[in-house]
Amino acid sequence: MIPENARAKIYGGGWECDPGFRKMDNACAGVEVPVNSYPTKESFGRDWACSRGLQEFDETCVSVTVPQNAYLSSTGDRWICNRGFREAGEFCTAILVPASGFLAGLSSGSGWECDCGFRAVKEACVSVKVPDNGFLVASSNGLGWSCERGFRASDGTCLAVKVPQYAYLVDATSYGPAWKCDRGYRTVKGACVTVNMPANAHLNYFGNSWECDRPYRKRRNECAFR
Repeated sequence: MIPENARAKIYGGGWECDPGFRKMDNACAGVEVPVNSYPTKESFGRDWACSRGLQEFDETCVSVTVPQNAYLSSTGDRWICNRGFREAGEFCTAILVPASGFLAGLSSGSGWECDCGFRAVKEACVSVKVPDNGFLVASSNGLGWSCERGFRASDGTCLAVKVPQYAYLVDATSYGPAWKCDRGYRTVKGACVTVNMPANAHLNYFGNSWECDRPYRKRRNECAFR
């Protein structure tokens, strides 16, 4: 039998209390709903919720005070600062965007980013000086620059990589040469010299040295039969 202020469940058997009532034993008792709130059907927690524009405080519903340059959130129980402002206690303060900068998508962090060709330094955007034969790149500490292929960074400039005869360019790194010798040559004092192989030998996997054919074995500078 369904008690007063209750109704049959839509899914499954049994019954449930109407909004504004809570199940107690086999009956539905009325819920005390504070001013500016409405009853809910929650099976746990409170049986009421504050109306939009109010928030719960000490068993009551009080108005949400929206500061200047803010708006009421979609949930209606808090406020959010407008774009270009950030929360500072109970207020919204303007995000100060430096010259050559623009507002970021989020107000967290600095709240702004620098235009292309500039990088953030403290509270300002400073121009990135790109040397000849260089180009802008993103780096771990902001915008920077890198040298074009065939050039290497040195003291704020891009110097041409000198490729010796019988060599080719490779991706430059901060250490080692930016070139490699062709197969059949090896590096000797900044040059590529021919790999001289003894009889019964062949170039190794890297092509910069030699190893003996089977069943020969290396002995000093020649391949001797076992």
